[in-house]
Amino acid sequence: MQTQNILETYIDSIIQIMTPYGSGTGFVIGDLIITNSHVVGALGEIVISSKQLPRQKAKVVYDDPSYDLAFIKLPPMKIKTPLLLSGTLINDGDAVLAVGHPYGLNYSATEGIVSKAARLQGELEYVQIDAAINPGNSGGPLLNEQGEVVGVNTFIIQNSNNLGFALPAHYVIDTIEKFKAKEADNIIRCISCKNMVLEKDIENDYCPICGVKLDVAKQRRKGYKPSGVVALIEKVLGELDLDVTLARRSVRSWRLDKGATRIEINYYDNGVIIGDCALCRIPQEDIESIYDYLLQENDKLSYLQFSINENIIYLSYLIVDSSLTLDEGKVAIKRLIDFAKKYDEILINKFHAVILKRDEDD
Repeated sequence: MQTQNILETYIDSIIQIMTPYGSGTGFVIGDLIITNSHVVGALGEIVISSKQLPRQKAKVVYDDPSYDLAFIKLPPMKIKTPLLLSGTLINDGDAVLAVGHPYGLNYSATEGIVSKAARLQGELEYVQIDAAINPGNSGGPLLNEQGEVVGVNTFIIQNSNNLGFALPAHYVIDTIEKFKAKEADNIIRCISCKNMVLEKDIENDYCPICGVKLDVAKQRRKGYKPSGVVALIEKVLGELDLDVTLARRSVRSWRLDKGATRIEINYYDNGVIIGDCALCRIPQEDIESIYDYLLQENDKLSYLQFSINENIIYLSYLIVDSSLTLDEGKVAIKRLIDFAKKYDEILINKFHAVILKRDEDD
C-alpha cells in the first residue's frame, strides 16, 4: 500500500494530543487512544482532537513511565477502517511509515526502513528506524507496508540524523491485555516492580506493592496548577466563561476560537502579553482608504489597536505583565473577542480586504 493511501485510509485513527507542556500524537486501538507517557505529562486530563473529533478534554486511564506508554479513554466515534496492532515480527530492512504531528504540522508521514529490529535500551528492546521523528511525532504509530501498527514512535537521539526508536507492538499488545484484565481505569504501572496498581490504592505516592516512590502518581494528584501572571491570565479567561483547558496551547500560550475568529494570547519572556487576532489581508487596490480607516479607528479604540504585519491586518491587545489586572484584562479580552468579527466584516465588505485562510486542523 502506498504512503498516501495508508495515510488516507487510517487518518481517522490519528489523534493530536495537547497538554500545557507540549503536544504529541496518539492513535486509536479499539476503545483506547495509545500514546507515550511523556506526551500526557503525568496528567489525568489532557486535550485531544482529530479529523472526526473537535478539540475536547479526555481522560488518561493508564500511565506507564517504564514503557513510556499511556492510554486515553476514546470518546464515542466511528472509524471506517480501524488500525490494528501487528502480531508479525519485523525484520531489519523492512519499510515503515511514521505518522504524527511534528512541529504542529498535522498528519505528516515520513517513510523509512528498520535499521535494527531489536535495539536494547535499558531493559526494553526498541525498533530502530531511519524515518524522521521530530517533536510532535511522539506517541504516533509506526506502520508497516500493510498499514498495521508495528510500534509506537517514542524517542530520538538528539543531534542525530534521522535516528529514531519505536516501542514494538508486542509490548503494547501485552500491556493492553493486562490493563483490560484489571477491569478498571486510573491505573499506574510501577517503574520498579512493574505491577499495575489502581491509583486509589496508592497512599502518599508510594507503590502499595514494592514501596517505591511513584512520581507520576504525585503529578496526577496535583494536576496542572498555573501560578503568577499565568494564573491571572487564566483567571481572566475563566471569568469570561471561556474553557481555559481547551484554550491552553502551552504554559504561556492560549487560543480562542469563536466561529471564524481566532484569537491568540501569548505571554513572552520579556514580560509582554499580547492578544492577537489576525483579521484579513490588505487588498491590492485602494490601499490608502483602508490605511486611513485603520488609523482613524486606532484613535477611537481603547485597550486595542490595529497593526499590519506583512499584508495581514491584526487587532491586538498589548500590556506588560506588571500592569495587568483582572478587571482590565476582562474588559480588553472581551472587546478583542467582540470587535474582531465586527471589524473583519467591515474590512472585507467595505474595503475589499482578502479573507484570511487558515488550516482548520491547526
